[in-house]
Amino acid sequence: MRFRIALAILLVIAGAIYLFNASWLAPVPDGKPVLLAHRGVHQTFHREGLTAQSCTASMIYPVTHDFIENTLPAMKAAFDAGADIVEFDIHPTTDGHFAVFHDWTLDCRTNGQGVTREHTLADLKKLDAGYGYTPDGGKTYPLRGKGIGLIPSLDEVLQAFPDKRFLIHIKSRDREEGAALARRLGEIPLERHKHLMVYGDTVPVEYVKKHLPHLYVGSRRALKFCFLGYIATGWFGRVPESCRGRLMLVPANIAPWLWGWPNRFMARMKNADTQVFILGDYDGGDFSSGIDTAADFARLPPRFNGGVWTNRIESIAPRLR
Repeated sequence: MRFRIALAILLVIAGAIYLFNASWLAPVPDGKPVLLAHRGVHQTFHREGLTAQSCTASMIYPVTHDFIENTLPAMKAAFDAGADIVEFDIHPTTDGHFAVFHDWTLDCRTNGQGVTREHTLADLKKLDAGYGYTPDGGKTYPLRGKGIGLIPSLDEVLQAFPDKRFLIHIKSRDREEGAALARRLGEIPLERHKHLMVYGDTVPVEYVKKHLPHLYVGSRRALKFCFLGYIATGWFGRVPESCRGRLMLVPANIAPWLWGWPNRFMARMKNADTQVFILGDYDGGDFSSGIDTAADFARLPPRFNGGVWTNRIESIAPRLR
């Protein structure tokens, strides 16, 4: 008898948790997905054997266009294709600017050498940003000569697209880089801040958040605590403080395990002022994979209206339309 009573209680609790988190009982989402173009329109690459030290410029697929990541033409092409937001990477320069460039060093993609942040912006602008790209193991370099002078500064990006939205990636763990970015962003009109988000390592990103608390940011530590906290307490609807008013990057293979995914989860995050972006599957590496193929796109929940992170905005945006 005691066993039956205990079992009945457990079933009632389980049923209550299910109903409280049932996505089909949540309001039906309205609005369209928000498309985020990772690096703009760029040369994508295969991920076989990919490590943090891989030169991805030597792993690209056959070239079908001349756009080079993190350049103004690539960003314009992304917005023209239908991107709502463009992501780009920054590095401080020795002359007090921020260069928009992906790699920690110059050797892979350009005809320069050394650590990116150990150069002036003027030096970086002399380089060919397309120099190292090869789809066939070094037999051909189809972008050589096409990227000369194309490494822009943060200021140039913001001036070129004054009404566009951006996600800024801090590539280092340097607190001073976070301080420098906070100072620079603090100098532009406050109205412009609603178009900007920042993500990256904990120390510099949290510095930015502390000094510009209204910005949406995503740091490694906050994302970790956000996920763990929501898994632990989201079953009764609680959204952890580490998620609130921030950026939340959700890999597609982890999303179905989140309480209330998708509709109930998205409604909770909207109420918590959290910006959610769904990425490609997380495989233990970085978070650079995106919703890049027809198969990836088909996995999106019906009427999903959150953010969609993609490396192929030129093919994904038409599918959405």
